[in-house]
Order: sequence, then structure tokens, then C-alpha cells
Amino acid sequence: MVEAATSVLSGWESFYVIVGSSGAALIGLQFVVIVLIADVRIEGSGDSIAAFGTPTVMHFASALAVSAVMSAPWGGLTGVRTALGLAALAGLWFVVRAMIRARRQQSYKPVLEDWIWHTLLPLVAYSIILIAAILAELHTLGAFFAVATAALGLLFIGIHNAWDTVVWIVVNAKPDLRNRP
Repeated sequence: MVEAATSVLSGWESFYVIVGSSGAALIGLQFVVIVLIADVRIEGSGDSIAAFGTPTVMHFASALAVSAVMSAPWGGLTGVRTALGLAALAGLWFVVRAMIRARRQQSYKPVLEDWIWHTLLPLVAYSIILIAAILAELHTLGAFFAVATAALGLLFIGIHNAWDTVVWIVVNAKPDLRNRP
């Protein structure tokens, strides 16, 4: 069984190098964007960034963490399943926390698209990882495909949400700051 798990995991090495590197690069890019727009003043933007921007970094970090877990030299499935399960539970907790923050902040009223991209899709991705961790013993290859799909999904969710956040900030910036030389 140890050899089978190691064999299945080794086939994913290149995929997780790409996903993990992308997650790390996008975290860095998110920090750069936040620094570049730090002087843009928007009423209540701190609460909005905590509700919408911080979870985006978390999704990128989760893709990176899942990639690290799936690339580690495990001796069997127990460690992989445990690490994935803990990462998924942390992600689920964070999405619920972000949803509460999104409801409490006052500077932006989320629309259906926001609830889908900022809450529903991340909940689905983290749930897939959790279910895959639970079922990996029964169907390892299928579970690992599910984890790969969820990790890639977290990257796409993060990209969408980062773009959405930056566009919102630029559109809602005070005019004197938007038009400066």
C-alpha cells in the first residue's frame, strides 16, 4: 500500500509544482497590488478588504499548502489524508468567517455573484478536499484527482476574487486620487 500511495503521488509532482508556484506568485502579486493602492481612500475599505481581500490570499495560500502536502515524500496515505483534512477544515472555517465579515461590513452590499465566488465556490472546493481526504483510502486515484481539481479551483477563485476586489477599489476610489499624475 505504501508503494501504491507513493507511486500515485509521484505522478502529480509537476502539477503541484505549477499550482503551488502559481499560488505563491499570486500571493506576492496581491501584496504588491495592496501596497500600490494603499493610499487610495475608500470609506470603510478596511472592513471590505478583510471580508473580500484577505480570503483571496487564503485561497492562494491553501492552493500552495495543498501543493506542498501533495508533493511531500509521504510513506503512506495516513499523513496525506490527515494533512489534507486539516487544511480543508481550516479552509471551511475561514470561508464561514469571511462570510460573517462580508455580512457585517458596510461599505459594499454583496450581490449574488459575490456570494457565489466568495462563499459558495470556496466552500465547495474545501469540501471536495475534505471528502477526498476521507475517501482516499477507498479510491486513491479518484481522491487525488478531486484534490487537484479543488486546488486548481482555489487558484481560479482567487484570481477572480482578486480581480473583482481591485476593480472595485479602483472604481470606488475618490476622484482626486484616481486622476493624480
